[in-house]
Amino acid sequence: MHIGVPKEIKNHEYRVGMTPTSVRELVAAGHTVTVETQCGVGIGRSDDDYRTAGATVVDAAAMLFEQCDMIVKVKEPQASERAMLRPGQILFTYLHLAPDPDQTKDLVDSGAVCIAYETVTGPGGGLPLLAPMSKVAGRMAVQAGAYALEQPHGGLGMLLGGVPGVDPAKVVVIGAGMVGTHATHIAVGMGADVWVLDRNPDVIEAHWEQFGRGTNTVFSTADALEHHVLTADLVIGAVLIPGASAPKLITADMVKRMKPGAVIVDVAIDQGGCSETSRATTHAEPTYIVDDVVHYCVANMPGGVPRTSTYALNNVTLPHIMALANKGWKQALADDAHLLAGLNVCEGKVTYQEVAETLGYDYTSARSLIGA
Repeated sequence: MHIGVPKEIKNHEYRVGMTPTSVRELVAAGHTVTVETQCGVGIGRSDDDYRTAGATVVDAAAMLFEQCDMIVKVKEPQASERAMLRPGQILFTYLHLAPDPDQTKDLVDSGAVCIAYETVTGPGGGLPLLAPMSKVAGRMAVQAGAYALEQPHGGLGMLLGGVPGVDPAKVVVIGAGMVGTHATHIAVGMGADVWVLDRNPDVIEAHWEQFGRGTNTVFSTADALEHHVLTADLVIGAVLIPGASAPKLITADMVKRMKPGAVIVDVAIDQGGCSETSRATTHAEPTYIVDDVVHYCVANMPGGVPRTSTYALNNVTLPHIMALANKGWKQALADDAHLLAGLNVCEGKVTYQEVAETLGYDYTSARSLIGA
Protein backbone atom coordinates (compact mmCIF):
# COMPACT_ATOMS: atom_id res chain seq x y z
CA MET A 1 0.00 0.00 0.00
CA HIS A 2 1.07 3.58 -0.63
CA ILE A 3 0.91 5.63 2.60
CA GLY A 4 1.15 9.41 2.74
CA VAL A 5 2.13 11.63 5.67
CA PRO A 6 1.38 15.34 5.18
CA LYS A 7 2.75 18.18 7.28
CA GLU A 8 0.15 19.31 9.82
CA ILE A 9 -1.32 22.73 9.05
CA LYS A 10 -3.53 23.42 12.08
CA ASN A 11 -2.43 26.48 14.05
CA HIS A 12 0.78 25.69 15.96
CA GLU A 13 0.46 21.96 15.37
CA TYR A 14 3.93 20.45 15.29
CA ARG A 15 3.20 16.74 15.66
CA VAL A 16 3.47 14.39 12.67
CA GLY A 17 1.53 11.27 11.77
CA MET A 18 4.56 9.00 11.46
CA THR A 19 8.12 9.15 12.74
CA PRO A 20 11.05 7.89 10.64
CA THR A 21 11.07 4.81 12.87
CA SER A 22 7.48 4.02 11.90
CA VAL A 23 8.27 4.65 8.25
CA ARG A 24 11.13 2.18 8.39
CA GLU A 25 8.81 -0.52 9.75
CA LEU A 26 6.30 -0.05 6.93
CA VAL A 27 8.93 0.06 4.22
CA ALA A 28 10.47 -3.14 5.59
CA ALA A 29 7.04 -4.76 5.28
CA GLY A 30 6.98 -3.91 1.56
CA HIS A 31 4.91 -0.73 1.59
CA THR A 32 5.62 2.64 -0.01
CA VAL A 33 5.68 5.76 2.17
CA THR A 34 5.67 9.35 0.90
CA VAL A 35 5.98 12.31 3.26
CA GLU A 36 5.62 16.04 2.75
CA THR A 37 8.81 18.04 3.10
CA GLN A 38 9.50 19.45 6.57
CA CYS A 39 6.74 17.33 8.13
CA GLY A 40 9.06 16.23 10.93
CA VAL A 41 10.65 19.55 11.83
CA GLY A 42 8.52 19.89 14.96
CA ILE A 43 9.93 16.64 16.39
CA GLY A 44 13.49 17.42 15.37
CA ARG A 45 13.58 15.08 12.35
CA SER A 46 14.77 16.18 8.92
CA ASP A 47 13.76 15.18 5.41
CA ASP A 48 17.00 13.20 5.23
CA ASP A 49 15.94 11.22 8.29
CA TYR A 50 12.79 10.19 6.44
CA ARG A 51 14.74 9.38 3.27
CA THR A 52 17.13 7.20 5.27
CA ALA A 53 14.10 5.36 6.67
CA GLY A 54 12.96 4.66 3.10
CA ALA A 55 10.40 7.38 2.45
CA THR A 56 10.05 9.56 -0.62
CA VAL A 57 9.82 13.29 0.16
CA VAL A 58 7.57 15.53 -1.91
CA ASP A 59 7.12 19.29 -1.93
CA ALA A 60 3.35 19.59 -1.55
CA ALA A 61 0.51 17.86 0.30
CA ALA A 62 -1.52 17.77 -2.92
CA MET A 63 0.91 15.19 -4.32
CA LEU A 64 0.27 12.92 -1.33
CA PHE A 65 -3.49 13.15 -1.52
CA GLU A 66 -3.39 12.47 -5.24
CA GLN A 67 -1.09 9.44 -5.10
CA CYS A 68 -1.57 7.68 -1.78
CA ASP A 69 -4.03 4.98 -0.75
CA MET A 70 -3.94 5.96 2.92
CA ILE A 71 -3.30 9.31 4.59
CA VAL A 72 -1.95 9.20 8.15
CA LYS A 73 -2.23 12.42 10.14
CA VAL A 74 -2.56 13.66 13.70
CA LYS A 75 -5.22 16.36 13.75
CA GLU A 76 -8.51 16.47 11.90
CA PRO A 77 -8.11 17.44 8.23
CA GLN A 78 -8.55 21.14 7.64
CA ALA A 79 -10.90 22.39 4.90
CA SER A 80 -8.16 22.52 2.25
CA GLU A 81 -7.13 18.95 3.07
CA ARG A 82 -10.68 17.63 3.06
CA ALA A 83 -11.12 19.02 -0.44
CA MET A 84 -8.31 16.73 -1.64
CA LEU A 85 -9.70 13.46 -0.26
CA ARG A 86 -10.81 10.86 -2.81
CA PRO A 87 -13.53 8.19 -2.73
CA GLY A 88 -12.17 5.01 -1.17
CA GLN A 89 -9.04 6.69 0.18
CA ILE A 90 -8.27 5.80 3.82
CA LEU A 91 -7.88 8.64 6.32
CA PHE A 92 -6.44 7.61 9.69
CA THR A 93 -6.24 10.44 12.23
CA TYR A 94 -8.05 12.17 15.09
CA LEU A 95 -11.42 13.44 13.88
CA HIS A 96 -13.64 14.55 16.82
CA LEU A 97 -16.66 14.86 14.55
CA ALA A 98 -19.57 15.34 16.95
CA PRO A 99 -18.96 19.08 17.53
CA ASP A 100 -17.81 19.69 13.94
CA PRO A 101 -20.65 19.56 11.38
CA ASP A 102 -18.60 21.19 8.62
CA GLN A 103 -15.87 18.57 8.79
CA THR A 104 -18.41 15.76 8.96
CA LYS A 105 -20.22 17.00 5.85
CA ASP A 106 -16.98 17.30 3.91
CA LEU A 107 -15.87 13.80 4.89
CA VAL A 108 -19.26 12.36 3.95
CA ASP A 109 -19.11 14.15 0.60
CA SER A 110 -15.55 12.94 -0.05
CA GLY A 111 -16.47 9.25 -0.10
CA ALA A 112 -13.30 8.50 1.87
CA VAL A 113 -12.89 5.82 4.54
CA CYS A 114 -12.34 7.83 7.72
CA ILE A 115 -11.05 6.02 10.81
CA ALA A 116 -10.77 8.09 13.99
CA TYR A 117 -8.02 7.42 16.53
CA GLU A 118 -10.24 8.59 19.36
CA THR A 119 -12.91 5.90 18.98
CA VAL A 120 -10.67 2.86 18.41
CA THR A 121 -11.19 0.65 21.45
CA GLY A 122 -8.88 -1.75 23.28
CA PRO A 123 -9.14 -5.39 24.38
CA GLY A 124 -9.11 -4.35 28.02
CA GLY A 125 -11.53 -1.48 27.50
CA GLY A 126 -10.64 2.16 27.14
CA LEU A 127 -9.46 4.14 24.12
CA PRO A 128 -5.80 3.22 23.57
CA LEU A 129 -5.12 5.67 20.70
CA LEU A 130 -6.61 8.55 22.67
CA ALA A 131 -4.92 7.60 25.93
CA PRO A 132 -1.38 8.89 25.18
CA MET A 133 -2.69 12.32 24.22
CA SER A 134 -5.04 12.34 27.20
CA LYS A 135 -2.05 11.74 29.44
CA VAL A 136 -0.15 14.59 27.81
CA ALA A 137 -3.14 16.96 27.88
CA GLY A 138 -3.90 16.17 31.51
CA ARG A 139 -0.35 16.96 32.55
CA MET A 140 -0.24 20.10 30.39
CA ALA A 141 -3.58 21.29 31.79
CA VAL A 142 -2.08 21.89 35.22
CA GLN A 143 0.96 23.67 33.75
CA ALA A 144 -1.32 25.88 31.65
CA GLY A 145 -3.61 26.53 34.58
CA ALA A 146 -0.74 27.48 36.88
CA TYR A 147 0.52 29.94 34.25
CA ALA A 148 -2.94 31.44 33.72
CA LEU A 149 -3.36 31.94 37.48
CA GLU A 150 -0.52 34.47 37.42
CA GLN A 151 -1.92 37.99 37.58
CA PRO A 152 -0.20 39.30 34.42
CA HIS A 153 -2.19 36.64 32.52
CA GLY A 154 -5.53 37.60 34.04
CA GLY A 155 -5.49 35.18 36.96
CA LEU A 156 -5.89 35.52 40.70
CA GLY A 157 -2.18 35.97 41.25
CA MET A 158 -1.75 32.66 43.08
CA LEU A 159 1.09 30.18 43.14
CA LEU A 160 -0.50 26.78 42.59
CA GLY A 161 1.28 25.11 45.50
CA GLY A 162 1.43 28.12 47.80
CA VAL A 163 4.38 28.49 50.17
CA PRO A 164 4.80 27.63 53.86
CA GLY A 165 2.26 29.75 55.74
CA VAL A 166 0.17 30.53 52.63
CA ASP A 167 -2.61 28.30 51.31
CA PRO A 168 -2.20 26.55 47.96
CA ALA A 169 -4.70 26.96 45.13
CA LYS A 170 -7.82 24.80 45.10
CA VAL A 171 -7.78 22.71 41.92
CA VAL A 172 -11.05 21.02 40.92
CA VAL A 173 -10.75 18.22 38.36
CA ILE A 174 -14.05 17.24 36.74
CA GLY A 175 -13.67 13.65 35.59
CA ALA A 176 -11.28 11.03 36.99
CA GLY A 177 -10.46 9.25 33.73
CA MET A 178 -7.17 9.36 31.88
CA VAL A 179 -6.99 13.17 31.59
CA GLY A 180 -8.17 13.70 35.15
CA THR A 181 -5.76 11.16 36.62
CA HIS A 182 -2.74 12.71 34.94
CA ALA A 183 -3.86 16.23 35.80
CA THR A 184 -4.20 15.11 39.40
CA HIS A 185 -0.72 13.58 39.35
CA ILE A 186 0.85 16.91 38.38
CA ALA A 187 -1.38 19.04 40.62
CA VAL A 188 -0.56 16.90 43.65
CA GLY A 189 3.12 17.07 42.79
CA MET A 190 2.94 20.85 42.67
CA GLY A 191 1.36 20.97 46.11
CA ALA A 192 -2.16 22.09 45.18
CA ASP A 193 -5.32 21.34 47.17
CA VAL A 194 -6.90 18.88 44.73
CA TRP A 195 -10.57 17.88 44.51
CA VAL A 196 -11.66 15.27 41.97
CA LEU A 197 -15.28 14.76 40.89
CA ASP A 198 -16.70 11.76 39.04
CA ARG A 199 -20.00 9.88 38.81
CA ASN A 200 -18.59 6.37 38.55
CA PRO A 201 -18.07 4.78 42.00
CA ASP A 202 -15.53 2.32 40.59
CA VAL A 203 -13.49 5.13 39.09
CA ILE A 204 -13.62 7.06 42.35
CA GLU A 205 -12.47 3.96 44.24
CA ALA A 206 -9.57 3.42 41.82
CA HIS A 207 -8.60 7.06 42.16
CA TRP A 208 -8.62 6.79 45.96
CA GLU A 209 -6.45 3.69 45.83
CA GLN A 210 -3.93 5.51 43.63
CA PHE A 211 -3.76 8.86 45.44
CA GLY A 212 -5.14 8.19 48.93
CA ARG A 213 -5.24 11.30 51.09
CA GLY A 214 -3.26 13.21 48.47
CA THR A 215 -6.57 14.25 46.94
CA ASN A 216 -10.22 14.67 47.90
CA THR A 217 -12.67 12.55 45.90
CA VAL A 218 -16.30 13.59 45.49
CA PHE A 219 -19.27 11.86 43.89
CA SER A 220 -20.41 14.34 41.26
CA THR A 221 -23.93 15.69 41.73
CA ALA A 222 -25.32 19.03 40.60
CA ASP A 223 -24.90 20.40 44.13
CA ALA A 224 -21.35 19.09 44.52
CA LEU A 225 -20.30 20.32 41.10
CA GLU A 226 -21.68 23.81 41.70
CA HIS A 227 -20.12 24.10 45.15
CA HIS A 228 -16.65 23.05 44.09
CA VAL A 229 -16.59 25.03 40.85
CA LEU A 230 -17.64 28.20 42.67
CA THR A 231 -14.93 27.76 45.31
CA ALA A 232 -12.17 26.70 42.90
CA ASP A 233 -9.14 28.68 41.86
CA LEU A 234 -8.48 26.35 38.91
CA VAL A 235 -11.03 24.06 37.25
CA ILE A 236 -9.89 21.37 34.83
CA GLY A 237 -12.61 19.96 32.56
CA ALA A 238 -11.66 16.34 31.91
CA VAL A 239 -14.96 14.74 30.92
CA LEU A 240 -15.39 12.44 27.92
CA ILE A 241 -18.23 10.60 26.24
CA PRO A 242 -16.49 8.65 23.44
CA GLY A 243 -17.42 10.02 20.02
CA ALA A 244 -20.10 12.35 21.39
CA SER A 245 -20.19 16.02 22.35
CA ALA A 246 -19.04 16.75 25.89
CA PRO A 247 -21.85 17.55 28.36
CA LYS A 248 -22.07 21.20 29.41
CA LEU A 249 -21.49 20.71 33.13
CA ILE A 250 -20.30 24.24 33.90
CA THR A 251 -23.12 26.66 33.12
CA ALA A 252 -22.71 30.30 32.12
CA ASP A 253 -24.41 31.26 35.39
CA MET A 254 -21.81 29.30 37.37
CA VAL A 255 -19.02 31.09 35.52
CA LYS A 256 -20.54 34.45 36.49
CA ARG A 257 -20.40 33.40 40.14
CA MET A 258 -16.86 32.02 40.12
CA LYS A 259 -14.02 33.92 41.75
CA PRO A 260 -12.73 36.81 39.63
CA GLY A 261 -9.40 35.63 38.25
CA ALA A 262 -10.22 31.94 38.57
CA VAL A 263 -9.17 29.75 35.64
CA ILE A 264 -10.96 27.09 33.57
CA VAL A 265 -8.80 24.73 31.50
CA ASP A 266 -11.29 22.88 29.29
CA VAL A 267 -9.49 19.79 28.02
CA ALA A 268 -12.84 18.55 26.67
CA ILE A 269 -12.82 21.31 24.04
CA ASP A 270 -11.97 18.77 21.30
CA GLN A 271 -15.48 17.44 21.84
CA GLY A 272 -17.10 20.86 22.19
CA GLY A 273 -16.08 21.66 25.75
CA CYS A 274 -17.74 21.05 29.13
CA SER A 275 -18.43 24.70 29.91
CA GLU A 276 -21.14 26.77 28.22
CA THR A 277 -18.62 29.60 27.95
CA SER A 278 -15.90 27.55 26.27
CA ARG A 279 -14.82 28.07 22.66
CA ALA A 280 -11.82 26.57 20.95
CA THR A 281 -8.59 28.56 21.05
CA THR A 282 -5.10 28.02 19.64
CA HIS A 283 -1.57 28.00 20.99
CA ALA A 284 -1.15 31.43 19.38
CA GLU A 285 -3.97 32.92 21.49
CA PRO A 286 -4.69 30.31 24.16
CA THR A 287 -6.85 32.24 26.61
CA TYR A 288 -9.75 34.65 26.81
CA ILE A 289 -11.80 36.05 29.68
CA VAL A 290 -15.53 35.72 30.34
CA ASP A 291 -17.00 37.35 33.46
CA ASP A 292 -13.48 37.78 34.89
CA VAL A 293 -12.76 34.05 34.56
CA VAL A 294 -9.76 33.05 32.43
CA HIS A 295 -10.56 30.31 29.90
CA TYR A 296 -7.81 28.14 28.38
CA CYS A 297 -9.39 26.08 25.59
CA VAL A 298 -6.62 25.06 23.20
CA ALA A 299 -8.02 22.32 20.97
CA ASN A 300 -4.67 20.66 20.27
CA MET A 301 -2.86 20.95 23.58
CA PRO A 302 -0.42 18.05 22.97
CA GLY A 303 0.75 19.83 19.81
CA GLY A 304 2.69 22.14 22.11
CA VAL A 305 5.00 19.27 23.10
CA PRO A 306 5.30 17.49 19.76
CA ARG A 307 8.36 15.38 20.49
CA THR A 308 6.77 13.70 23.48
CA SER A 309 3.33 13.52 21.86
CA THR A 310 4.35 12.16 18.45
CA TYR A 311 6.45 9.30 19.78
CA ALA A 312 3.81 8.38 22.35
CA LEU A 313 1.14 8.39 19.65
CA ASN A 314 3.18 6.36 17.16
CA ASN A 315 3.72 3.67 19.77
CA VAL A 316 0.00 2.88 19.67
CA THR A 317 -0.96 3.77 16.10
CA LEU A 318 1.78 1.85 14.27
CA PRO A 319 0.26 -1.63 14.71
CA HIS A 320 -3.04 -0.39 13.27
CA ILE A 321 -1.35 1.42 10.38
CA MET A 322 0.48 -1.80 9.62
CA ALA A 323 -2.72 -3.85 9.73
CA LEU A 324 -4.53 -1.46 7.39
CA ALA A 325 -1.58 -1.47 4.98
CA ASN A 326 -1.09 -5.24 5.05
CA LYS A 327 -4.73 -6.26 4.75
CA GLY A 328 -6.62 -3.34 3.26
CA TRP A 329 -9.26 -1.54 5.28
CA LYS A 330 -12.11 -4.03 4.88
CA GLN A 331 -10.14 -7.06 5.99
CA ALA A 332 -8.33 -5.19 8.73
CA LEU A 333 -11.63 -3.98 10.21
CA ALA A 334 -13.26 -7.39 9.79
CA ASP A 335 -10.38 -8.99 11.71
CA ASP A 336 -10.32 -6.45 14.55
CA ALA A 337 -13.52 -5.27 16.22
CA HIS A 338 -11.53 -2.67 18.15
CA LEU A 339 -10.22 -1.04 14.98
CA LEU A 340 -13.70 -1.33 13.47
CA ALA A 341 -14.96 0.90 16.31
CA GLY A 342 -12.78 3.64 14.85
CA LEU A 343 -14.72 3.82 11.58
CA ASN A 344 -16.70 7.09 11.73
CA VAL A 345 -17.44 7.92 8.08
CA CYS A 346 -17.21 5.51 5.17
CA GLU A 347 -18.03 5.96 1.49
CA GLY A 348 -20.57 8.70 2.14
CA LYS A 349 -22.16 7.16 5.25
CA VAL A 350 -21.84 8.00 8.94
CA THR A 351 -20.89 4.81 10.75
CA TYR A 352 -20.52 6.03 14.35
CA GLN A 353 -23.85 6.19 16.12
CA GLU A 354 -23.13 9.10 18.48
CA VAL A 355 -21.93 11.26 15.58
CA ALA A 356 -25.01 10.40 13.51
CA GLU A 357 -27.37 11.18 16.38
CA THR A 358 -25.63 14.42 17.32
CA LEU A 359 -25.47 15.81 13.79
CA GLY A 360 -28.70 14.40 12.35
CA TYR A 361 -27.34 11.82 9.90
CA ASP A 362 -28.76 8.40 9.19
CA TYR A 363 -26.65 5.82 11.00
CA THR A 364 -25.14 2.95 9.03
CA SER A 365 -23.59 0.03 10.90
CA ALA A 366 -19.86 -0.24 10.22
CA ARG A 367 -20.22 -4.03 10.06
CA SER A 368 -22.66 -3.75 7.19
CA LEU A 369 -19.96 -2.09 5.07
CA ILE A 370 -17.38 -4.83 5.53
CA GLY A 371 -19.79 -7.66 4.78
CA ALA A 372 -19.83 -8.87 8.40
